[in-house]
Amino acid sequence: MKPRSKLVATALAMITAITVAGCAGAGSFTGGGGDTVTVAIISNSQMQDAIKLSDEFERDNPGIKLKFVSLSENEARAKITASVATGGGEFDVVMISNYETPQWAENGWLTNLSDYAKQTPGYDEDDFIPSLKKSLSYEGSMYSVPFYGESSFLMYRKDLFEQAGLTMPAEPTWEEVAGYAAKLNDPGNLSGICLRGKPGWGEVLAPLDTVINAFGGRWFDENWNAQLTSPEVVRAVNFYVDTVRDYGQPGAATSGFSECATQLSQGNTAMWYDSTAAVSVLEDPSSSKVVGKIGYAPAPSAAKSDNGWLYSWSLGIPKTSERPDEAWKFVAWMTSKEYLRNVGEQLGWERVPPGSRLSTYEIPEYKEAAAAYGPPTLSAMEKADPERPTVQPVPYTGVQFLTIPEFQDLGTRVSQQISAAVAGRISVEDALEQAQQYAEVVGKTYQEAQ
Repeated sequence: MKPRSKLVATALAMITAITVAGCAGAGSFTGGGGDTVTVAIISNSQMQDAIKLSDEFERDNPGIKLKFVSLSENEARAKITASVATGGGEFDVVMISNYETPQWAENGWLTNLSDYAKQTPGYDEDDFIPSLKKSLSYEGSMYSVPFYGESSFLMYRKDLFEQAGLTMPAEPTWEEVAGYAAKLNDPGNLSGICLRGKPGWGEVLAPLDTVINAFGGRWFDENWNAQLTSPEVVRAVNFYVDTVRDYGQPGAATSGFSECATQLSQGNTAMWYDSTAAVSVLEDPSSSKVVGKIGYAPAPSAAKSDNGWLYSWSLGIPKTSERPDEAWKFVAWMTSKEYLRNVGEQLGWERVPPGSRLSTYEIPEYKEAAAAYGPPTLSAMEKADPERPTVQPVPYTGVQFLTIPEFQDLGTRVSQQISAAVAGRISVEDALEQAQQYAEVVGKTYQEAQ
C-alpha cells in the first residue's frame, strides 16, 4: 500500500472514531465563508496566547477574519488528519508537526510555504533553527513553518534536592533519576516524579520512546522485524511503568503533558521528564508556584546518551484551502520575529514560544528570562538525531515517533496497551506481547514491499 492510501485509510478509521461534538474552544468543525480564515489549533498555552493576540492581526488586516477551532492534542491529530487526508477543506491553516509535514508534502496535501516566505519581506526563513527547518521540509522547501520547537529534558525542584542533600549530575542516568524519585517521594504530599501515562502516540509514547532508545531498544530491526518484545524494550518499559507506579503522580494512567505541567507548577511533584516547552508554564509567575526553583538537566541516559526528542508544532496550509494568500498572512504573522517579541513585551518573556528562531535567543530580555532553560533547550535540539535514534540501526527515522504513515494508528494502539499497564490492568509483558502483534502487521507490509 502506498503512503497516500495508508494515510487515507488511517484518516477514514479516525473519522469513524471521533465526533464533532468533542470540539473545544472557539469555532466549530466547519469552514468559514468569504475571507474568513479557519485555523485548527492545539489548545496548549502558547497557542491560547496567539488567540488572545489575534485581534492585532485582524486590526492590521481588516479584510480578514479569523475563526479558531481549538482542540486537545489527541483530538487535533485525529480531526486534522481526517480533514487533510480526505480533502475535507474545513481548515485554511492547520497545526501539525514534523511527523506529518514531510509525509503530507510528499502526498501533495500541503502548500509550499518557502514560495510564500521568499516573497514576504523580513520573514527570514533562514532564521529558523536548522534542525527544525530540515524536519519541516520536503525536497528543499518548507511545507510548514514552526510556531515553536522543542526537545525534552528533565525538570527538577532545586530546593527539594538541596533539602534532601541530593545533587543532580550534569548528565543524569535513568537509574539515578529513579533513585532520586524514591528518596523524594512522599505519598499524599509529593510524588517523586511525573511521567505521562495517558494513551496517545503523542502522549505516553513521546517520553517512553526516548526511554526505549536510551535503553538500546527499537521498534523494528533493519529488516522490519518487530522488536517490541526484545530484552531492551521489555527492560525499558518495565523501568518506566515501575517508576511511575511506585513514585509517580496520582492518576498516572490519565496524565498527559498538561496534567504533569500542573503537578510541577503547583508544587506537587519533585521531577518531571518532558518537553522543553514546559518552561512557559513553570516560569510564569501568574500561574506557577515554583518560579525560579526549577533546574533543567539533559534527557537521562542508559545505554545511550543524548536522548532528547525533536518536535515542532508548526503551521501548514492544506492544498484544499480556498484562501491560501490570506492564510499565509496569518501564518507569517504567528511565526514572525515580531510576534515573538510582541508576546514577550505584552505577556511576559517566559511565555515566548521557544525553539523556533535563532534570533529569539539574541533578544536581551529573553536571554535574561531564559538563562536557566534557554541554553539546555538549544543544546538538546542540536543533539537530537532523528536519523540515528537508538543504539542499533533502524529502517525508520524519528526519535519519539516513527516517520511512517502507519504510526498514528500503530502508536495509538501500542500506547493504549502501555497505559493499561500503567493503570495496573495488565502486565508490561502482556502489553508488549499485544504491541508486538500490532507491529508485526506493519513490519510485514514493508517486508513485502522490499
